[in-house]
Amino acid sequence: MRYELVIFDNDGVLVDSEPLSNTILAGYLTELGHPTSYEESIRDFMGSAMHRIHELVLERTGRRLPADFDEVFHGRVFEAFERELRPVTGVTEVLEKLDADGVPYCVASSGSHERIRVGHRTTGLDRWFPAGRVFSAQDVGRGKPAPDLFVHAARERGVAPERCAVVEDSPLGVRAAVAAGMDVYGFTAMTPAEKLTEAGAVSGLFGRMAELPELLR
Repeated sequence: MRYELVIFDNDGVLVDSEPLSNTILAGYLTELGHPTSYEESIRDFMGSAMHRIHELVLERTGRRLPADFDEVFHGRVFEAFERELRPVTGVTEVLEKLDADGVPYCVASSGSHERIRVGHRTTGLDRWFPAGRVFSAQDVGRGKPAPDLFVHAARERGVAPERCAVVEDSPLGVRAAVAAGMDVYGFTAMTPAEKLTEAGAVSGLFGRMAELPELLR
């Protein structure tokens, strides 16, 4: 394999969390007086860090979200995770293949460390992602689409950006990976291929996780 590090996004790539979390987010924003549909939540917030939600709502309405917004939102999300969250179909086989081939990998997520841990514990993915393989937007000053998180993950793993492949499913994540100088592979299970292509120079597109290992060769 030509890459020295494969960096996975988390939500929608490792764990099938986007439908759950965006349904909850849209409902909570609407409850707070900011009418938001599920489709709008996917369009505006999929792949973003929490600060982006606060910034966009303030920019659009001139009103700040409640001080306990993150706490309440995550509480609802974690309850849903415990009941319903599953790994993305085929991702465990991909991780087993990378291990068998001796290819290092990690996760770099816009979500908090707590969100990543809860999702991985619930789905059993924690066995593949010990602490040294987990990076969050909490670790850097700016989340995606800024490149900071991906650059940080590569630096911590001791790999040059040009030797990294990023697996992303959101335009924000694609833009961040491109800005970091990394090859990016777009997972189209939830996002139309053209949206990922428009976001940057995608090295490959795939709709089933089982297709990824061959693309990375």
